[in-house]
Amino acid sequence: MKNSVARISDFGQSIWLDYIRRKFISSGELKKLIDEDGLKGVTSNPAIFEEAIVKSNDYNETLVTMAKLGISANDIFWSIAIEDVQNAARLFTEVYKKSNGLDGYVSLEVSPDLALNTEGTIAEAHSLWKVVGRKNVMIKVPGTNQGLPAIEQLISEGINVNVTLLFGLDRYREVTEAYVDGLEKRARNGESVHDVTSVASFFLSRIDTLIDPMLEELAKNNDEKRELTGKLVGKVAVACAREAYQIYKNVFGSERFKRLEAKGAKPQRLLWASTGTKNKAYRDVMYVEELIGFNTVNTVPIQTLDAYRDHGKPAARLEQNIEESKLVLQELKELGIDLKLVSEKLEDEGIQKFVQSFEHLLQVIDQKRLEVVS
Repeated sequence: MKNSVARISDFGQSIWLDYIRRKFISSGELKKLIDEDGLKGVTSNPAIFEEAIVKSNDYNETLVTMAKLGISANDIFWSIAIEDVQNAARLFTEVYKKSNGLDGYVSLEVSPDLALNTEGTIAEAHSLWKVVGRKNVMIKVPGTNQGLPAIEQLISEGINVNVTLLFGLDRYREVTEAYVDGLEKRARNGESVHDVTSVASFFLSRIDTLIDPMLEELAKNNDEKRELTGKLVGKVAVACAREAYQIYKNVFGSERFKRLEAKGAKPQRLLWASTGTKNKAYRDVMYVEELIGFNTVNTVPIQTLDAYRDHGKPAARLEQNIEESKLVLQELKELGIDLKLVSEKLEDEGIQKFVQSFEHLLQVIDQKRLEVVS
């Protein structure tokens, strides 16, 4: 009998894992999750690699060997990251084949300091795609304003893209447009649109983490708003996700996309990211349980995966309570909280956090190099 994680696929959602580490791959732990939980992919980011490299001994031998050869900290990191992604992708080969290229992907992100650099993003994505050399890999590109033309260009060239750091509905709609534009450009060039895949990673827990204190502050200063703000606490991220899914259905159910679909194009699936709850008062599987829906992906931290396996209750809930979710967003607006400004702040913070993680990681690698030399 399938466990709770494996049963999610019965409702049309793919579970990916937001975690990577060398020993986790080599020990057989990742393969076990593929076999027993029906895991269908892996995502990574600078913070995940920082955690893996800085807080484990998995890479010590590699770090020492490469440091002795005088290789730079930046090059050491990319060598490590690319090897891990290649090894993980190898384990997902059968998933990729059996799903006809829908699943089985491992994501590798461009340098976080390129988030506002269109040409730099395109150049590094080209380089990573070529060096990794596997079809079941996605290059992660931040969904910033500068990232939009990069997404369109990379899709038009047949490079799989995981659009990351999405917090707002307006930006998400722009990302879908960039994807469709890229496919149309590819089709005009006489190239196949069947062999390119993309996901749009919509971040959740960070939305509630930022908005909940704003609601609580409003409640303190206004007795009349206390009841309303109390109803909205912990509800906004899920409401945004449900609204994003309605956008997804409109875009990828349109006549425009159907013309591409007739040529073999796949919709750009919504991927729920940042799905580990940060507020201990919330159910620890909230961002998984509430958002199971057809043709979507949820990339979960390993702790959340374990929790869901233990006490998750799979059911198709993404399109439940749609009107209630619309009301949540409307009432938030009436309270004076501008979701567009919130999403812009979260995007800026997200970029900065990844830059800081990356810089710290390089500093640690550099320190290891100095230790070896001395």
